[in-house]
Amino acid sequence: MSATHLPVLFVSDLVVLPGMVVPIELDEAARSAIDAARSSGDERVLVAPRLEDRYAAYGVVADIERVGRFSGGAPAAVLRAQKRARIGSGVSGPGAALWVEVDPVEDVVSPRAAELAEEYKRLVVAVLQRREAWQVIDQVHRMTDPSAIADAAGYAPYLAVERKRELLEEPDVERRLTRLVEWTKEHLAEAELTDKIGQDVRDGLEKTQREYLLRQQLAAIRKELGEGEPEGSEDYRARVEAADVPEPVREALLREVDKLERSSEQSPEVSWIRTWLDTVLDLPWNVTTQDSTDVVSARAVLDADHHGLDEVKDRIVEYLAVRARRAERGLQVVGGRGSGAVILLAGPPGVGKTSLGESVARALGREFVRVALGGVRDEAEIRGHRRTYVGALPGRIVRAVKEAGSMNPVVLLDEVDKVGADYRGDPAAALLEVLDPAQNHTFRDHYLELDLDLSDVLFIATANVVEQIPSALLDRMELVTLDGYTEEEKVAIARDFLLPRQLERTAVSADEFTISDAALRELAADHTREAGVRQMERLLAKALRKAATRLAGGAERVDVDVPDLKELVGRPRFTPESAERTSTPGVATGLAVTGLGGDVLFIEASAHPGTAGLTITGQLGEVMKESAQIALSYVRAHADVLGIDAGFFEQAIHVHVPAGAVPKDGPSAGI
Repeated sequence: MSATHLPVLFVSDLVVLPGMVVPIELDEAARSAIDAARSSGDERVLVAPRLEDRYAAYGVVADIERVGRFSGGAPAAVLRAQKRARIGSGVSGPGAALWVEVDPVEDVVSPRAAELAEEYKRLVVAVLQRREAWQVIDQVHRMTDPSAIADAAGYAPYLAVERKRELLEEPDVERRLTRLVEWTKEHLAEAELTDKIGQDVRDGLEKTQREYLLRQQLAAIRKELGEGEPEGSEDYRARVEAADVPEPVREALLREVDKLERSSEQSPEVSWIRTWLDTVLDLPWNVTTQDSTDVVSARAVLDADHHGLDEVKDRIVEYLAVRARRAERGLQVVGGRGSGAVILLAGPPGVGKTSLGESVARALGREFVRVALGGVRDEAEIRGHRRTYVGALPGRIVRAVKEAGSMNPVVLLDEVDKVGADYRGDPAAALLEVLDPAQNHTFRDHYLELDLDLSDVLFIATANVVEQIPSALLDRMELVTLDGYTEEEKVAIARDFLLPRQLERTAVSADEFTISDAALRELAADHTREAGVRQMERLLAKALRKAATRLAGGAERVDVDVPDLKELVGRPRFTPESAERTSTPGVATGLAVTGLGGDVLFIEASAHPGTAGLTITGQLGEVMKESAQIALSYVRAHADVLGIDAGFFEQAIHVHVPAGAVPKDGPSAGI
């Protein structure tokens, strides 16, 4: 047979590259190829990888060195691969083997290939040094042919079969070496990282074993010295046994003390246990303050601090009266639920919601704690963090009880309508359990993991806009609405509360400064026009500062009347226009309610020649636009009764609400 026709010996899970000497177990097909080669007298075969989806395009021409059997008895042959070759079309030949045309590939070595070969040799030596394969390193140093150096990668155990197949099918020496340099660098980087990780693990194990031995020695020394437990564990046991706490809480405390005594002083868990024990022991589990049951004095305290707000004051007095009667008749709490209450004070800013909570606590003789909820977005702020987290703390409710020092304080939940929600949870949902009288007698904080009875706490929540409170939370609270103050009430509040406070702050006596009721009324009507009295107090403070300046300049006293206001507090911000506007035909008034109180809307209408229809302006919402259409339809329907000529509706009708920059919708102005 011609030297270019050879039988094919297919191998699986093995890629043979030129220069390799490999033993191959012979199956029936391989045995046929060996027999065919030997019968032809050429003693050569073409070794090619067996592929599932196609025939290989390249193989290697290999000499048959020896044919025999493995130690296990399986037939085998030792082949020495000589040269890379392209596989051509099949041809006929002797035996049962597959014969193909073979086109040997000549290696072309460029100067760049020689440089890459040297770089690859250095990388291979680095890999072999890690394995301490010194004899192989000597053989690598003796290799000079770049193609042979590249094909020696067939022995590399870190290269996958797919990558070796790429090398077999790449006839260009430079490209083979480029790939090998890249792959070997990746292998070295992975090996270094693996070694580093392994060294870190070994160091950690050695450190853990060393610490364990030292702890055992320390325990033995402590035993000899009679110091078997960490410092302070006996003190905690004594404190727990002497503490006035419920029995389930005492059992939980003793379990933690046992854990503390078994722990090493170096264990980080020791500090966590101590912090938890201190927190639980500092809570006033069985401490309550005695409520004042004098209804008359409680009402006097409320009246002394706030003007008006009769609905809230009546509700507090009723709460006190019921508790007094139950105490007189010896009636106890049923089912473990206290006599606490949840009251929601809703109203515009500046009407005294927050300060009213402190007055309620004084009237009841209870401790007062304020919890600001505005902007709170983390559910853990209410329920606390679990102890598995570093730096865990109890929630605000538990901290409020701890700060109050009693189990029946007045807790003011300020700005409950401004609680937000994000990926950390919904604090408003966590408040459901806190504010539900049917559940809060067994409130469980994530940090404590103990039942805490909040049923005797008087919760007072404040909000500006009730509609922003979730319906489930609103359902658990008793809503008390605080309307804005009238002009007369503002004058009385300024006279009885604001002016004395500002006189004290500016060190001006009542003999040195006076302001008339007319001036106060002017401040309320034309300078502030707000639901509360905060801006009015600021203007009084401004007037008193200027009065103090005059007194420091030699004046004996300052008397303020309406004409003096412009100099002391500036020009009026609002001018009365109701009488003038409503006296004009085509102008009517409407009331609007906002989160800051209320206001009067002037609605203007005109009819003029033009295309019949209704034009509405003033940035009105759909509700108010529909109201205007309904009004026009009503007038059309009752034109005879109202004495309106039918020709009137042929004109263009224009309805406008001034202050067009402010969106308006419905009687609540969109709130």
